[in-house]
Amino acid sequence: MSASTDLELARLLEHPAIWRGRSVARRVEVLPTGYAALDACLPSGGWPRTGLIEILVPRFGVGELYLLLPALAALTRRPTARWCVWVTPPLEPYAPALAAHGAALERMLVVRAPEALWAFEQTLGSGASDIALAWAARSPRPRGIRRLHLAAERGKTLGVLFRPQRAAEESSAAILRLTVESRPAGARVTLLKSRGGARGSIDLSWRT
Repeated sequence: MSASTDLELARLLEHPAIWRGRSVARRVEVLPTGYAALDACLPSGGWPRTGLIEILVPRFGVGELYLLLPALAALTRRPTARWCVWVTPPLEPYAPALAAHGAALERMLVVRAPEALWAFEQTLGSGASDIALAWAARSPRPRGIRRLHLAAERGKTLGVLFRPQRAAEESSAAILRLTVESRPAGARVTLLKSRGGARGSIDLSWRT
């Protein structure tokens, strides 16, 4: 191959319409989860900073929030921190536990709304929050999930939607989906969907 051909190929590969595969895919901004074993399995090594992820659980309140506590602490302690929004949580956030794990309570906001997913979408797209959490007892329509993801991208926000584990059988536009099952002093996390990352189960010990 001649030098001129090499140059032409290099220019062609720089075109934004050319997809070059995972090995040279653009690395996205991420936030470390606080769990090295989980970071090693996630694309680029952490939670995506923008977009919708789903955490599926057998029932709400099995300890799934432990998975996010390091991220909540990191985000709310940043000098330029935006809000951390809880949209209609099934249980009241326990302020002493959040503070003990390093979260800045003054950056926390709890929203109570009759239409939780509508409020979640508005929060994601507002650009006012770094992270927003919501709980969906009933399955949203696939179009609704896509709207949430697009809103999170528009607002440059990480959206976390907690859903029942049975939702694993449904399709979803979320960029990351995982299940959390309680274990003694920790949990088993199973990656169901991870763009560019691994799949499978990881046993984690909670930081208490």
